[in-house]
Order: sequence, then structure tokens, then C-alpha cells
Amino acid sequence: MPWERRQSVSLSTAFSYADWATAQLARELGKKDDEALFLKRAAFYRNVYRPDKGMFWPKDSEGNWIEGLDPRYMDRSYFTENNAYTFQWDVKHDLNGLFELMGGPEEAEKKLDDLFRIQIDMAKYRFFDILPDATGMIGQFAMGNEPSFHIPYIYNYLGSPWKTQKHIHFLIDRLFNDTVTGIPGDEDGGGMSSFVVFSMMGFFPVTPGIPVYAIGSPFFDKVSINLPDGKKFSVKAKGASEGKKYIQSASLNGKPLTRSWFTHEELTAGGTLELVMGDEPCKTWGADKGQLPPSDINYRIK
Repeated sequence: MPWERRQSVSLSTAFSYADWATAQLARELGKKDDEALFLKRAAFYRNVYRPDKGMFWPKDSEGNWIEGLDPRYMDRSYFTENNAYTFQWDVKHDLNGLFELMGGPEEAEKKLDDLFRIQIDMAKYRFFDILPDATGMIGQFAMGNEPSFHIPYIYNYLGSPWKTQKHIHFLIDRLFNDTVTGIPGDEDGGGMSSFVVFSMMGFFPVTPGIPVYAIGSPFFDKVSINLPDGKKFSVKAKGASEGKKYIQSASLNGKPLTRSWFTHEELTAGGTLELVMGDEPCKTWGADKGQLPPSDINYRIK
């Protein structure tokens, strides 16, 4: 199509994840050389990270950074359908490596906070002329497009899951409803509906290939998933609502759960995740640095 362009930066981050996923398959098949090759390529996202800008950035044909660009308004020459702020977080397979590039978890959390705060200072019609797919904007966060879906859950990986809980409720309450404008963007293949279904149940798979679910903030007192062999996995959250969106404590099958995630194996075994909800953030639950969700380029399924 004549209007399509190279989208070089977002392709670099996307293919890094695809190469990481290929490495996982190669490991399962016993292809050690292929695993090593694709794991090396999985780190190529680092080649387009610009430290002085604190985000991924385009280069020219000679490998020099392109100057004079506003990260809010970069078009499809460099990014796919969204701007540099969205693709700042497009490293699902190695969030720990990304935080390191950003100067550590504290700096990464500040950047994530800024994502929801930095405003567009351009007329709407001009902005949509540049990025027509970047809809449902909250600051620089675009709820209406797929590359954003995992971003609110990154707070779990930084030890601040209460911020995930706050943003998930705000986004769904404000941007999804039962009217003709009830979906804030392009529903590609069920991706956005999947985000809503998972999020309203209370959890989300941030990284396909790392079989864990980040816990968010459920919208129902109880949700049950029917599993094979008559098993069920239930999420109970008595009083869950806009007024009580913050998790105070949790248990899994009656045992205290102090981490903000659970595994696919725990889900498929069946059981009950019970969450105690409250109207104020609990900043200690899920904050233990030794129990954060895994997201590392060298992750191995145990």
C-alpha cells in the first residue's frame, strides 16, 4: 500500500519478541544452535534504545539517531499505528532488561507514570492525521490499539500492583460501555475483547511464552472458568467495584498469596483465588522485590 512505510523501530522491538518466542520453541525441540541464535536476536531491541531520550528511537541509513522528532507525533515511518511512548514498553519478553536500560525499576516506574500524564498539545484532527489508530488516549497511553494492552500490568513487575488496579478500573469504566461507541478502537481479531474479558476476571497474560498471569482488579464478586475433567478455577473478590478496586490481601486455595501473579499450571490445576478488596491502595501487597513476575530474556519454563 502506498501509505505504508518501514515502521523500523516498532518492527525491531516486535521481531525481538518473535525471535525470543522462536528460541523457546527451539529449546523444546532440542535445537541448541537455533536457540542460541534466536536468543541473541531477541536482544536486538537494545540497538534502537536511545539513552539520552530514554526510549526507542529511529536511526538513519548510516546508523545515526534522527534528530528533531517529537516522540508524541512520530508517524508510520518509524512506528506501527502508535507513537514512541507506546512502543517504549514493547519488550514483553525482557521487562527486566528494559528496566535496566531505563536506569532501574524506580526510573522505569516514573516513565510509566508519565505515560498516563503527558498530554497531546495538538489539535485532534491533526493528531489523527498522523496516528489515526491511536485512539482511547489517556495521556500517551492508547487504549484503542493492541500494543498497549499489557502496559497497565507492568506495574506488577515494578512492585506497585496497586497502580495496575487503579488504571485497569479507570480504563474499563471510562472507555468501555454498552453503546455504539463502547469500544475505544479497532477490534482486531478479538484482541480488545480479550483484554476486557481477562481484565474484568482479574488477571492478564502479559507475555505469551512465559506462562504466568499478572493479577489486576476484578469487576465481579465471583468468576469461574470451567476446565477439563470437571475442574474449575474461580476468582472471588467480595465487594469488587469502582469503590473497592484495591487488593488488600490474597489467598490461593486457602494459602496466603503475597505475589501479584500466578502460573498457568496453578490455573489449570483448578482451585480458588480469593482477593480481599478495599477502597484504599495497599502498597505492600505484591511489593516484595523477590516475588515479582518473571520477565527475563533467559527465562526457562520449569
